[in-house]
This record gives sequence, structure tokens and C-alpha cells, in this order.
Amino acid sequence: MASVDFDYVAVSSYQEAVEALARGGEEAKVLAGGQSLVPMMNLRLVRPELLVDLNPIGAAPPSVNGSTLVLGGLTRHRTLLETATVRRHCPLLAEAVRYVGNARVRNRGTLGGSLAHADPTSELGACALALGAEIVVQGPSGSRTIPAHELFVSYLTTSLMPAEVVTDVRVPVKARHEGWGFAEMVRRTSDLAIAAAAATVVLEEDGTARHVTLSFAGVAERVVSAEDDAVRSLVGSTGDDRALGSAAAGAVAALSPSSDVHASGEYRRRVAAVLARRALRSAFDRAAEGTSDAADGAADGEEA
Repeated sequence: MASVDFDYVAVSSYQEAVEALARGGEEAKVLAGGQSLVPMMNLRLVRPELLVDLNPIGAAPPSVNGSTLVLGGLTRHRTLLETATVRRHCPLLAEAVRYVGNARVRNRGTLGGSLAHADPTSELGACALALGAEIVVQGPSGSRTIPAHELFVSYLTTSLMPAEVVTDVRVPVKARHEGWGFAEMVRRTSDLAIAAAAATVVLEEDGTARHVTLSFAGVAERVVSAEDDAVRSLVGSTGDDRALGSAAAGAVAALSPSSDVHASGEYRRRVAAVLARRALRSAFDRAAEGTSDAADGAADGEEA
């Protein structure tokens, strides 16, 4: 099956994209990486009358501005995986993006496109929540910034207004004594996640947790953060196994995953608890080490 006919326009700026989307109305769609949109078009699940291609705009290399890592909306998944700047200053993204699709998807897929698509199984969406990312968008009324926890509304639905496009994603750089963890369960390599968990931990000088975050993918109609009470129970702890198990159990207790052909809701909940415990364990251990093994593996010749 092939897509229905559509008009196509390639734009050279975000302002031009906004204007084209405004003219196209509800039947216009953005083409960024196209790794989700194009298959949906070929299956005729979506039938845009106009496709606005952002790719000619390109993306500036990842950069650090003070305490913030700035990533262009058109940053490819492969860039998150291979660039030393990302691996050093936000290793959680570099770790999680390994689980996204396959090499073809990672070569073409974009960070902004992934977040705007709002797949509830999105690894990068879960990381955006755990990291406290901010999404910068441009629309007919100008530019605005959306906290990640306000972006994801429901299945494939965001708080983006009509004709708005993602221009940048801002992520706090990894703090001193901060660790991260990501864990995922899939049936086959490159499948959508049955469940996934992303975690960050910042330790005090005495080794106790000062700040903890935990988020999930694949367990709701959108990516979700763990309930505050669940992660707050770890603040002040050293992350012993009993504390982590209790926090993971508390986090999944608030979840109500649905059942589908891939897994029952109850199975997803049980898997999510295991993954949460693993992600938290990794985050505590890395925070205690105080070093980033992701940065150590940066490709030869790359600059920080």
C-alpha cells in the first residue's frame, strides 16, 4: 500500500515552516525524520494533504550554554549516540538512544520529531521527563518553551498548538555526583518497548541521595513520571536494594497499563517494577562512582 497523493514543500527556516503549516491547516504535517510518519502514511493511517519538509533547515551541533545542553530539534538520533558533547554532558540520552529502532531509524530519526510524535513507548520521551528537559517551539504567535512534563498529553498527542514546530530541546547538563540509568524490555530488537524506565540520581557529598527522578515508557497512554512519593522515599538514602525495591513497587502501584497483543497490563506492570529497580540501581552506582563511562567511550576525533 502507498500513501494518498499530497502536496510537498521543503522549507529553509522554521518561520517558513510555520507559515506553510498555517496555510495548510489541519491537513498539513511536518516531515522531520519521517521514521514514524512515512510508514503511517503508507498504511493510510494518516492522509496529509500537505507535507512540510524541515530537513533543509538542518541542525547546529549540540552545544553547552552555561548549565544547559542545547540540542536542535532536527538533531539525529545518531548524533545523540556518537557526539562527545552529548555523551559527556547528558549520558542518559546517549544510553537510551541505543534502544531506538535500528540503525536506519537512528540515522534518519530526529529528537524533535520523536518528542512531537509522542509515542507512549518513546525512550527519548521518558528521558526528557527524567531529565527535566524543556522543548522550545515556534508558531504563529512566536516562540515559547514547554516543560517536558507539559508536552505529552495522550497517545500521539501533545500540547503543541496548530502550526507549531519544535526548534530546540534544552537539557540540564549532568551535575557533579549525578548518575543515570535506563532499562527496557522488548520482544525483539528494534520492537516497540513493552516497558522502559529512565532514572537520574544526584548524591550529596556523604553519598545520600539529594535528588531522584524516575520515568516510564510503555505503561500508559503517554510517557509518565513516577509519583512524587515513590521517588521522594529515596531522598536521603544510599540506594540500598530494599529501598530501591520499595520505591520501584510504589512507582508502579500508581500505573494502570493496558493490555494488547504484545503483553497484558499486569505483565507490563511487573516488568516496569523490575526495570525501575535496574535503572535506579545503575543511577545510584554511577553517581557513587562520580565518573561517566559514556564520555570515556566517545568516538576518536570528536570534540567535547
